Amino acid sequence: MNQRKLEVTYQPFERTTRVPPGTTLFSAAHWIGLPIDSTCGGRGTCGKCKVRVLQGATEVTTADHRQLRKDEVDSGWRLSCQARIYEDITCEVPQLLRVPKAATMGLSRLVIIDPNVRKVFLELAEPDLHDQRSDIARLRDALSAEGHEMSAGVAVLRTLPKVLRESSFKITAVLAGDHLVAVEAGDTTEECFGVAFDVGTTTLVGTLMNLRTGMAAAVRSTLNGQAPYGADVISRISHAMNGQEAIDDLKTAVVSTMNGILTELYREAGITPERTYEAVVVGNVTMLHLLLGIDPTPISVMPFTPAFMDALSVPASEVGLRIHPAGYVQTLPALGAYVGADIVSGVLATGIAREDKVRVFVDVGTNGEIVIGSSQRTLATAAPAGPAFEGSQIKCGMRATDGAIEGVQLGDTVELQVIGGDVPPQGLCGSGLVDAVAQLLNVGLLNHSGRMLSAAEAPDHPLASRLMEVDGVRAFLLAEGVYLSQRDVRELQFAKGSIATGIKVLMDILGVDPSDLDEIFLGGSFGSYLNPESAKIIGLVPPVDVDKIIAVGNSAGEGAKIALLSYRERQVAFELPARIEYIELSGRTDFNDAFVSVLGFPNLELVG
Repeated sequence: MNQRKLEVTYQPFERTTRVPPGTTLFSAAHWIGLPIDSTCGGRGTCGKCKVRVLQGATEVTTADHRQLRKDEVDSGWRLSCQARIYEDITCEVPQLLRVPKAATMGLSRLVIIDPNVRKVFLELAEPDLHDQRSDIARLRDALSAEGHEMSAGVAVLRTLPKVLRESSFKITAVLAGDHLVAVEAGDTTEECFGVAFDVGTTTLVGTLMNLRTGMAAAVRSTLNGQAPYGADVISRISHAMNGQEAIDDLKTAVVSTMNGILTELYREAGITPERTYEAVVVGNVTMLHLLLGIDPTPISVMPFTPAFMDALSVPASEVGLRIHPAGYVQTLPALGAYVGADIVSGVLATGIAREDKVRVFVDVGTNGEIVIGSSQRTLATAAPAGPAFEGSQIKCGMRATDGAIEGVQLGDTVELQVIGGDVPPQGLCGSGLVDAVAQLLNVGLLNHSGRMLSAAEAPDHPLASRLMEVDGVRAFLLAEGVYLSQRDVRELQFAKGSIATGIKVLMDILGVDPSDLDEIFLGGSFGSYLNPESAKIIGLVPPVDVDKIIAVGNSAGEGAKIALLSYRERQVAFELPARIEYIELSGRTDFNDAFVSVLGFPNLELVG
């Protein structure tokens, strides 16, 4: 991580970036969103990504000699996807011959639509006594002429003789990377789909994407079928400890949930599984282990070592996912045992680590994942917040379903926002809990240490009649049968304290303070409903202007869609673990001191 980064400048755009040694000129360009033409997925076979090196040098590769003329090579032209950077370089990028298709994705990011799955329509010369090439050699030669490499398995070979002859050798080759997924009769290039999955511990979201247009064809979400085995990651791992049969139960539960979503997506979009060739799947490390039937037990015990954290490409048939039988399931990499592919996906969607702005990205939940930094340096960590934000271990806590108080406003009266509209309040979910505590601080019924006042201590307060005691513990009545207790406040303090500590430790390592922060992103479903002002009041996030605190919604799902639509962006995701430093909080001596310093609530006058 400490190796010197090298500077690359692209002319005539005057765009400069700094990259680790060994990065290709092609990868460095798409790291900063600069489009360089290519149709082969950066494999050195199409010859379209050539650039001219003006200053510095890169080695001449075999692909350069194969794709470029000798005079081009002699004058500094190189295939950018093969040219690795080992010194500072300036290069010239030719003007694009075509305007690439792009879509606005993630956090208002323009993404070039260039999926890993490609369809190529071919009219092959029919065999005769003068041309006795095998069917697969005939297909490979035609694809090579179009700039595509191809490898084929036995399953697709079995279909080849019949499809070629029934279609008079007019076929569409379907490639996922360089894997030949299918050979289809006629021109089917208009029908090309993939699916992006965010596999959450609680909720699964699936988006069927048209890979030709970049548009979502259908979206569905539902509860994770693993819920009967426990509400959180640790309880799922506990079940998995019962042996391979238990692991298989968990795998079956999540795959069945995903296939149920796929059935609904296909029905709504009016397509078949055979036209869906790839799935990009993100989730935390435990969820991806269970999806693949891999024992997650070591994740839960010191020193927290998963079986894998790499990006994996797995045949869909091996997972049991109902897309094309020869299609692939692609996962994104993780940064640590508790900072998974969902967070890498969120970083991809938000552009952190690729832009000059200094930003914080927080996914608030039982486990608070934190990423902070810019293109100069980026850090990540996980802070064990506990279940308070999920409404658990809160006396009147509940999940964010009908009847849950999700918003609280205190003045002379109590105003409540309840999920489901005109239904009586039944409990308090995470966003309501944060709001309630922030409002009690605002109206002076909680002090900065988190101590709740009694009715006797605030006799003239308009809300004094709502201050009560339940089983000897101070409490504030929000609605009939629903109250916030002193113990609940303490639970929230420990939860927010853990996340605030993680942020503080990372900021200290980076050497930045709140005034240096350009934006704070709140990710995940909880982040979408959290009131930014309340998050600031309780000290969950650093004290910045409220307009700098932005809810980014399901950033994990957005990143999965981006990786599905653009192999360039997918490559960026693959590179993120090498560019983001993972900090393990449990091994740090400064954690406890920092935790104590943020446990109380900040002074509102100082927060501003």
